[in-house]
Amino acid sequence: MKFFILLLFPFCLFAQNKYGLTPVKLDEYKQSVKANPDNELVNLEQYIPGIVLDIRYATTDNFTGEKIYNLARAYARKPVADALKKIQADLKQKGLGLKIFDGYRPYSATVKFYETYRDTTYVASPYKGSRHNRGCALDLTIIDLKTGKEQPMPTEYDSFKKEAWPSTPVADPKIRANRKLLIDAMENHGFKVNSSEWWHFDFIGWQKYAVMDIDFEELEND
Repeated sequence: MKFFILLLFPFCLFAQNKYGLTPVKLDEYKQSVKANPDNELVNLEQYIPGIVLDIRYATTDNFTGEKIYNLARAYARKPVADALKKIQADLKQKGLGLKIFDGYRPYSATVKFYETYRDTTYVASPYKGSRHNRGCALDLTIIDLKTGKEQPMPTEYDSFKKEAWPSTPVADPKIRANRKLLIDAMENHGFKVNSSEWWHFDFIGWQKYAVMDIDFEELEND
C-alpha cells in the first residue's frame, strides 16, 4: 500500500490542474520579484496619480452575473505600470484620463470565465492562461477629467459583439475618434489592442512573464 501511494503521489502533483497548467503561487512569485524587480505586481491606484478604477468583477455587474473578486483592485507588472503612468500623463494634457476595468487577474478567474462562456474569441483559454494572468493586460477606457464621464466608445465594456472589435467600422465620427485616441495612446507606449475588444490591451513582451494564481488579498497581506 505504501508503495502504491508513493507511485501515485507524483501523478497527483502533475494532475492538479485539469487544463494542464501549474500557475505561480505567492511564494514562487515573491522569489521571482527578488530575482527580478520587473516581476512585481504594482497597485495601479496607488502608483498612478488620478487613475480611476471601475472593477466590474468585484461586483455582479459583469457577464458572469457573479462577484469574482473580493477586493476592487487593479495590479500590473512594474514595466506595465510604468508605461501606463506615461499614458496617463499624456492624456492629462488633453483633459483626459484612464479608467481601469481590470488588470492582473488570478488564473482561477480565467477558469471561471471559460467555464461560463466558452467562446475563446472573447474569453481566454485556461489551457494557455490569459495575458491578464501574467499581469500584462489591461481593460480600460478614457474619461473626461472634469466630469469623470467615460468618453463614448463603440460598445459597452465586455460586449460580445462584433461592434467591439477595433477593426469594425464606426459611423459616428466622435466614437471613431475616441477609439483611435485610446488605441494610439496605448500603442505609443508599448501596448497592442486585442483583436476582438477595443478596451483590452496587451503589453508587448508579455511572454516573459508567468501565469499566476494569486488573490488580491494575498498580495495585500504579503
